[in-house]
Amino acid sequence: MAAIVRIDDETIEDNDFIKNLKLSGQFEGLIDQVVRDRITVHAARKQGVRISPDDIQERADQFRRIKGLHRAADTNRYLDALGVSLDDFEAFITDTLCQEKMMQQVCSDAAIDEYFQLHSPKFDSIEISHIVLDSEGKAKEMISILNDDPDSFEEMATEHSLADTQAKGGLIGKVLRGSLRSDIEAKVFNASVGDLLGPFPSADRSSFEIFRVNAKHPATLDEETVIQIKSLLREQWLMARAQEHIIEVC
Repeated sequence: MAAIVRIDDETIEDNDFIKNLKLSGQFEGLIDQVVRDRITVHAARKQGVRISPDDIQERADQFRRIKGLHRAADTNRYLDALGVSLDDFEAFITDTLCQEKMMQQVCSDAAIDEYFQLHSPKFDSIEISHIVLDSEGKAKEMISILNDDPDSFEEMATEHSLADTQAKGGLIGKVLRGSLRSDIEAKVFNASVGDLLGPFPSADRSSFEIFRVNAKHPATLDEETVIQIKSLLREQWLMARAQEHIIEVC
């Protein structure tokens, strides 16, 4: 066992550190990230991704600038304090660059465009408001009032809704597919602007929800959508690569 940190006379060793990570629920997340990183490096090497000495030097220089390590002696002292050799440091830099280049291929502009063309409805969004009431009778009465006076929606939400959006006149705002309960989502996304929908009961029927569609936004390949697609492509790729390995937590 090796000591990680000392607090006065108390020494926290690596085993204690791992136990704390496990009990706090952080261990699984760290292991998952390590596995993802290694899988990506293996795939990059398998596909012949090459990292040039100039790339390594540039990234190492960037690392040192960020850490304020202006001289070689400063870097050596920093690495010694971490218990990391220069070879370890270079391997870390190389692996990081491999991961980045691999992800650039997986999430290329062409791959993003293709995914968007095949799945564009997934990125449609709508703007909605809602009113939540504690009985079906009240909800049906509210819909009747709103049908007669649609412009009173915000006022009715402010006065009667039980939701935390009450102060905003019931405004939920912009939502994507997958953000609502499936049976509600299908109806809301197929509705027209201005439509009222509901009441939809909660699972225990303790509340009833009315929705109004304020606006509809067909999918566009904007910056936000690109970020989402990159995340989806990365997850799909990692899941596929994980099937190629035997992964066990020791």
